[in-house]
Amino acid sequence: MKLFSKPLFGLAAAAATTVAILSVSHFPLWAKEVQPVFTVSSTPINRDAHLGTSFAPIVKKAAPGVVNIFSTRIIKERLLNANPMFNDPIFRHFFGNQMSPYGDEQERTRKERSLGSGVIVSQDGYILTANHVVADADEIKVAVAGIKKEFTAKVIGKDRATDIAVLKIDANNLPAVTLADSDQIEVGDVVLAIGNPFGVGQTVTMGIVSGLGRIVPGFNQYQNFIQTDAAINPGNSGGALVDVEGRLVGINTAIISPSGGNNGVGFAVPINLARNVLERLVAGGKVTRGYLGIMPQDIDANLAKQFKLPGQNGALVGDVVPGTPAEKAGLQSGDVILSINGKNIEDAHDLQLTISEFLPGASVKLGVVRNGQTKTFTVKLAEQPGDLVANNNDDSDPGNATADALAGVTVANYSAQVRQQLRVPEDIHGVIVTSVADDSNAADAGLQPNDIIVEINRQPVANANAAVKLCRAAKGDEILLKIWRRLGDDFAGTRFLTVDNVRPDKEN
Repeated sequence: MKLFSKPLFGLAAAAATTVAILSVSHFPLWAKEVQPVFTVSSTPINRDAHLGTSFAPIVKKAAPGVVNIFSTRIIKERLLNANPMFNDPIFRHFFGNQMSPYGDEQERTRKERSLGSGVIVSQDGYILTANHVVADADEIKVAVAGIKKEFTAKVIGKDRATDIAVLKIDANNLPAVTLADSDQIEVGDVVLAIGNPFGVGQTVTMGIVSGLGRIVPGFNQYQNFIQTDAAINPGNSGGALVDVEGRLVGINTAIISPSGGNNGVGFAVPINLARNVLERLVAGGKVTRGYLGIMPQDIDANLAKQFKLPGQNGALVGDVVPGTPAEKAGLQSGDVILSINGKNIEDAHDLQLTISEFLPGASVKLGVVRNGQTKTFTVKLAEQPGDLVANNNDDSDPGNATADALAGVTVANYSAQVRQQLRVPEDIHGVIVTSVADDSNAADAGLQPNDIIVEINRQPVANANAAVKLCRAAKGDEILLKIWRRLGDDFAGTRFLTVDNVRPDKEN
């Protein structure tokens, strides 16, 4: 199945899921907007209660706070004359533009309209919606149920990394939806999705929470989605996902669907995450996030064994970026982060999301395992410098040598020119991977061409011949590699990989 083949993402596709975010405890003195006042109910639902025969009381409580959003984008297009003769420079040199009734070209302006949903979260007009509903809009109108008037909305802020946007309309005593604590919901809880699918009018669909903490490749940078089978279609984007008490638990944002219609796999941004973003946007017009300065990675069974860990929870530090809070606090490559301020860390994504929810300048305590010993580090976070995007290059170098134990992998000594092209730091030594067979164990482990193998089984790699010898000498079921990899234009670092060992005495 192709993921998000027709994502509810972008102005041309108007679909949404409901999401909410937790607030921070304080705001800077330079806050540009008056902070909204929320009604928050953090108690979990009564899961012992039996479902009644109607959800009408819940709908009457929550639906008035769900609005329709109409966004308009003005597009200017320049059109060349349809007759190609008029665009011939020789023809125009002799006859000019008088032969064309329209001249060289003409400009056409058209309007692209999109439909989405939003949720009123404060009585004075703050609205949460999906960023893709309003991302490129020149004009945004909001229709509130029961009020025969369309409001022009002001964009307070947008956060593409979570697909959350905050709008404000000039009104008071609006029917704000009560916010829940999305950390309290559980798989199996009944939820309702409220929005305006296909522009047919406000619609309510029912389902359950199908999954929590979902990550969808290729979507937002910061993901912790609530998955639901409540029907979500184009037009639902930015709408509400509410629990059986009518409290907002999420903002609907996306579906997985080959056809573009509901397939029962929808996603919402949790209200705790959305509210956190909302309050930062209101305070400063942008979202600033905490920054640690490491390259974290997940821990599989092989890495857990290599690093003598009791389990696979936590995030392995592949590399520490020089000059960052992590380096200043003393973190090292090979450390395993198990907790932040007492909260257990499940994996690398959980670490990234948790750090991002702290404000720059916050001090956090990290529970770390180093060489089997438990340590605590206090780190003062910096501000997240921006998104990092993986970028693979195709440069290679002659003089390949086959690394026998890493079947399907060839490595080479690299020249000063290659070092300069890949911008490999002077203190990084090893061999460059020139090719990786698609069906090899190394490819399965994530090894890529242009990776620099720095260590094999914790032994430094001096050159290609040394790499081959170290691989041939490997006796265990797995080979532990430490590699250096270029990530984007501004960042690179090392990480660990475990590759199944192919030995003569072991069947492949």
